[in-house]
Amino acid sequence: MKIINARKMTCPKPVIETKKAIEKIENGVIRTEVDNETAKINLEKLATNLNCKYTSGEIEGGCFYIEIEKNENSVKSNEDNDNKGKTILIGRARLGEGNDELGEVLMKGFIYTLKEIKPLPKTIIFLNGGVEITTKGSKSIDDLIELQESGVEILSCGTCLDYYNRKDQLMVGEVSNMYTIVEKLTDDTKVVSV
Repeated sequence: MKIINARKMTCPKPVIETKKAIEKIENGVIRTEVDNETAKINLEKLATNLNCKYTSGEIEGGCFYIEIEKNENSVKSNEDNDNKGKTILIGRARLGEGNDELGEVLMKGFIYTLKEIKPLPKTIIFLNGGVEITTKGSKSIDDLIELQESGVEILSCGTCLDYYNRKDQLMVGEVSNMYTIVEKLTDDTKVVSV
């Protein structure tokens, strides 16, 4: 049994680390320990989605464990699923409505997760306030560079970079134009807007 200490890991890292461990084995049990119930619930959902049996419970200090068993009946990771070739459109620097600080944390987590899922998206387009994420000062630059190095096309709207006076601060990807952006969006039937 492999044990993953995911205590103090922020969402979605416990799920990502557990999924990676499950993908590396053909049969066996992965035990993940987390320090909050939400992480435990997310790991239970992962086990269910992978068609794996699991047991979970509480351990000392208000922490939780989940033991996920992978066997020949478990669903293997499929890199040719519906995500293949998706274009992601990001139109703001924060994810969701409400608190801006929380929205920035969520967006950073979203971009981190994009590099951890397989298959990777084909293109990520940033426009309007979303260009903050591809420019100097963004906490997601390293994750975006890793995505780009893995073959993901990163495009930032040139008009938006000009509007926010950030064109000279672009740290990753290419400056694009509305024609190319519309072309990418209309050529791809799999577009996710964030």
